[in-house]
Amino acid sequence: MAIAQGATNTFKVGLLDGTFDLAAGSFKIALYTGAASIGPDTTAYTTDGEVVASGYTAGGNALTISQVPTIGNQSGNATAYLSFSNVTWTSALTARGALIYQVGSGNPAACVLDFGADKTSTTTFTVQFPAATNTAAIIRIS
Repeated sequence: MAIAQGATNTFKVGLLDGTFDLAAGSFKIALYTGAASIGPDTTAYTTDGEVVASGYTAGGNALTISQVPTIGNQSGNATAYLSFSNVTWTSALTARGALIYQVGSGNPAACVLDFGADKTSTTTFTVQFPAATNTAAIIRIS
């Protein structure tokens, strides 16, 4: 079992076939333990290996798009990007990774995050997204 970070194959194809609405779609982030097996081949939200803890609801929390899809300020082959606001759970829990997915129509998987090691909180667990720029945003296409 392992967590492999990156965009899912479902997301890559879904960008081209219209499955994903990055400007107005609803997204969630679910947390996973080290027992989860999620990565590029993950097609949709799954409960296998999802965190079970008091104060954590299966399916995770809603994400707010903080930066709608836009183009970075660069010449030539520009990078398109979007980002989300940080998300928190007010409970004690341990997670090794996360899955970002679009809500509805089968809950297609967009992106897997690997925290690199178990992360534990005693009061508030926060997933902090990188700066919303063309060189750092959580989702970038160049």
